[in-house]
Amino acid sequence: MSTAAPHALADVTASDSTLRRFLHGLPGVDPVGLEARAASLGTRSIKTTAKAYAIDLAISMVDLTTLEGADTPGKVRSLGAKAVLPDPTDRTTPATAAVCVYPDMVPAAKAAVAGSTVKVASVATAFPAGRAPLAVKLADVREAVSAGADEIDMVIDRGAFLAGNYLKVHEEITAVKEACGSAARLKVIFETGELSTYDNIRRASWLGMLAGADFIKTSTGKVAVNATPANTLLMLEAVRDFRAQTGVQVGVKPAGGIRTTKDAIKFLVLVNETVGEDWLDNRWFRFGASSLLNDLLMQRQKLATGRYSGPDYVTVD
Repeated sequence: MSTAAPHALADVTASDSTLRRFLHGLPGVDPVGLEARAASLGTRSIKTTAKAYAIDLAISMVDLTTLEGADTPGKVRSLGAKAVLPDPTDRTTPATAAVCVYPDMVPAAKAAVAGSTVKVASVATAFPAGRAPLAVKLADVREAVSAGADEIDMVIDRGAFLAGNYLKVHEEITAVKEACGSAARLKVIFETGELSTYDNIRRASWLGMLAGADFIKTSTGKVAVNATPANTLLMLEAVRDFRAQTGVQVGVKPAGGIRTTKDAIKFLVLVNETVGEDWLDNRWFRFGASSLLNDLLMQRQKLATGRYSGPDYVTVD
């Protein structure tokens, strides 16, 4: 499906006033109800056969991530090799969806995953703060795309958003989308932990989709509050409603703080119950994570053999 701004809603971005009127006209969020529904869905148990399927699905949805100042080409190559073959002792283990790195590490990542299904995602636009002139942000994106990035994870200008300058945020996202061209899909990071209210998360979700986001993403993983079941549920509801109105499907990526198989399965239940099977695919749902994969691999091995392996079973990221 195309993710261009749909004609039916194009007029709402014609001016700052029309965009503000639209975003502030969205239904208000009931925080208590939202959190209660997210908690209720998180208590559902699944059978062993379903758990095995869920673990493999979750592995296939991981954006295996390293975003540290100490990253080296060697570390990125090792991460890429793990993404392609997460468990060298069991070649039935699915590959991850992508590796996610800084722009200057894209060439090393591309070389490491060459010939596989694993995509290379690059953060951009002055990640994680997003504090840079637009020209610098666009240069960041173009460098990553020219190096071969398949996906761009951009951060919005939270200062502009919180000040109510929605059109500026929209125009910045559309400019980044244009810089991606047809070569890279665009994930738009809101940093939900800094948006203060669920109403703001809903508005940011619609703003990102109106601007052409292929994915909306909770967080950078660099702040205290990252992905939660409640904020992810809210974003899932937004993409569901957006598709109902426009016919355009947009993906969702919770990122940061998802560390265990139990966590991942809770999020998959949210997906299944909120948007259904159309999103249960790594083209439309991802986990931004670094340590999650190791736990998924250990739980997978436990289901297969009845026991946990020792601490050396998985590599340390």
